[in-house]
Amino acid sequence: MTTRPIDGLRLRLGTRRSALALAQSGMIARALEAANPGLTVEMVPMITTGDVVTGDLALVGGKGLFTQELERGLLDGSLDLAVHSLKDLPVTLPAGLVVAAYPERADPRDVLVSELAADLDGLPAGAVVLTGALRRRAQILMRRPDLRVEPLRGNVDTRLRKWREQGAGGVILAGAGLARLGLVDLPAHPIPTGVLIPAPGQGILALEVCADGPAVAPCRALDHAPSARAADAERRVVAAFGGDCTLPLAAWARPEGTGLRLTALLATPDGRHAARGEAVAATPREAADACVAAMRADGADEVLARIRNA
Repeated sequence: MTTRPIDGLRLRLGTRRSALALAQSGMIARALEAANPGLTVEMVPMITTGDVVTGDLALVGGKGLFTQELERGLLDGSLDLAVHSLKDLPVTLPAGLVVAAYPERADPRDVLVSELAADLDGLPAGAVVLTGALRRRAQILMRRPDLRVEPLRGNVDTRLRKWREQGAGGVILAGAGLARLGLVDLPAHPIPTGVLIPAPGQGILALEVCADGPAVAPCRALDHAPSARAADAERRVVAAFGGDCTLPLAAWARPEGTGLRLTALLATPDGRHAARGEAVAATPREAADACVAAMRADGADEVLARIRNA
């Protein structure tokens, strides 16, 4: 990576106050300073609407509730940069804002945190599995309809505490988040991507900035081309089905040869109806177009109608 001096430049990095958001933003702040000698990054912790509202996110405004205050800060000039988990960032950004960089992706897999079993198949019939994601719920029930999948919200610490307090069979979390928090002593069992296809953007961070702001050039130093290509392909699948990041939609792209292999799944939350697609293509656009076409051939529009009419 080529570095260049940016003596005296100070960037204000907006972040949510959760332990995971602070860990991720701190990691990016250190990486930016290392890649851009002379740069100083100041962390600006903020509370977002998504941190305080209760209930089903899909009913109260979607995952954009976690980003709107940070984006307002970028637009009014009080922030120069915001770091998001890409899976929480809506596909359509406010006018004037762009993603300047996608740093290298972490492990995209979900993990089962459980003291009862090392995988979903090992859980006893009727065991309670906690998750806040409809995508996970749908895929778990597709494989194990005998399990009781119950909703869960909150930060990682809250979810782990509720798992322990409720005596549930397990809780499903993103492996990347556990790793970034340094939670290495948990009974955490990675779930193969063939069992749970990851969420679009899972394991990827997005560095959002004003298109003409001072943070664009410094952030570009952290952009990881394979991760950016995967993000592009996966978010095109989200956009094809309405751009709603609360849908029970999975999409996972990875390099294959000089191109990409993209796998995606749309399912009803009960796991009874699903449409799957897979494609290999040279570009993110081509991979997404072919994958979405395969999903539609497998009944994705009918599945989407069932979700919307439920």
